[in-house]
Parts: sequence; C-alpha cells; structure tokens
Amino acid sequence: MIATVVNVVAVILGTILGLLAGKGLGGHFRSVVFTGIGVVTILLGIQMALETQRILFLVISLVAGGLAGTALEIEDRIYRCGEMIKRRLPRHTGSDHSFAEGFLVATVLFCVGALAIIGAFQAGVEQRYALLLTKSVMDGAMAVLLTAAYGLGVGFSAIPILLYQGGLTLAAGFLAPLVTPLMLSEISGVGGAIVVMIGLNLLELRKIKTADFLPALVIVLLLVAADPWIGRFIL
Repeated sequence: MIATVVNVVAVILGTILGLLAGKGLGGHFRSVVFTGIGVVTILLGIQMALETQRILFLVISLVAGGLAGTALEIEDRIYRCGEMIKRRLPRHTGSDHSFAEGFLVATVLFCVGALAIIGAFQAGVEQRYALLLTKSVMDGAMAVLLTAAYGLGVGFSAIPILLYQGGLTLAAGFLAPLVTPLMLSEISGVGGAIVVMIGLNLLELRKIKTADFLPALVIVLLLVAADPWIGRFIL
C-alpha cells in the first residue's frame, strides 16, 4: 500500500500547488492551461487506445457502456455528489460545476489506465513499486495543471485512487491469475477512448458526459472473458 499512499500524497500536493498557481491565472491564461492540458490528454488517450487488440470489443464496449451509463445517469450523480461534498467544506472559490468536473476528470485520468492495474499488482504480489511511483509523479504533475483550471475538486480524486488502487494492491494475490495481457490491452483501449473524450471536453470541441461511458470498462472485461469462444470470429 505504500506506493498507493505516495500516489495519494502526490495528488494532494499537486492540488495544493495548483491552488496557489491558479490564484494568479486570469481568464485568458486559464484558457491557455485548458488548451495545453486538452492536447496532452488527447495524445495520452490515443496512445492508450492504440493498445487495443480487439477493435470490435472497443466499439461494443463504448456503445453499450455509454447507453448503460446514460440510463443510470452516472455523470449527473457524480455532479450531485460533488455538490454535496462542496456544501460540507469551508467556503472556497469555484462553482459546484467546476468542483465536480475537476473531481470527475482527475478520477478518470488517474484510475482508468492500465498502469494503475499493472502497478498495483506488481506492488501487491512482487513488492515492486517502480511503476506506481512513476505514476505518482505523473499524477502529481497533472494535478497541478488540473487544479489550476478546475480548483479544489481535483484533490478529492485521491479518495477513489486510495480505494481503487489500494484495493487492487491488497487483492493482488487473489486477482493476479485472472489478469492477462489481452485484459490489460483492452482496458487500456477503452480507458484511452474515455481519456480522449476528456480532452475533447477540455478543448471545448464537444461536450461529452465522459462518466456515462465508465460501464464500458466492465463490459470489455466480460468480452475479454468470452474471448476464447468468440475471439476467432472477430479477428
């Protein structure tokens, strides 16, 4: 768990630095930050998405997952959760929208990648922390930029990081035999597509409810599990 704790601390420190930096950003400079983060996010998402080995799995997962998430109103629920958290905090600058958006964007960026899964399993099974420590540096740096743009909500992504990544680390001994290269590539593919959606939002090219596509991560796991029976029909 030590590497996950370091990851959480890195995000919190990045948030603190981002809050200090954000105070000096006017509207024009804030727009520049959004543009820079948006471009980098799209490039990161494309890099992740290209790891997929089953393009049809990616298509099915995104469409079915998006429909399921829309029906469940996942993004709207996250916004309401963000509003609830904000009401329980001391007064700070920033709207409920920016608080929840920052929480959402940071959580997806920091949790959907295969690096979190591989790093958690290496830490839990082999006590190797290099990947998670590298991820911590990356997340901390991104937290600075995201916080400068969105505000305090980014820091609360430390909670899902602790629960998700820490849970995987603790359960690694039981789950490791189930993790295959195909599973990691397809999770990375779907996660990358969702990250691209975040980048499009940051660049204001299109408003996409990215959280509504999170069920795609579950659907792709089911498709990977069925791959021994259906894989030969879609290659």
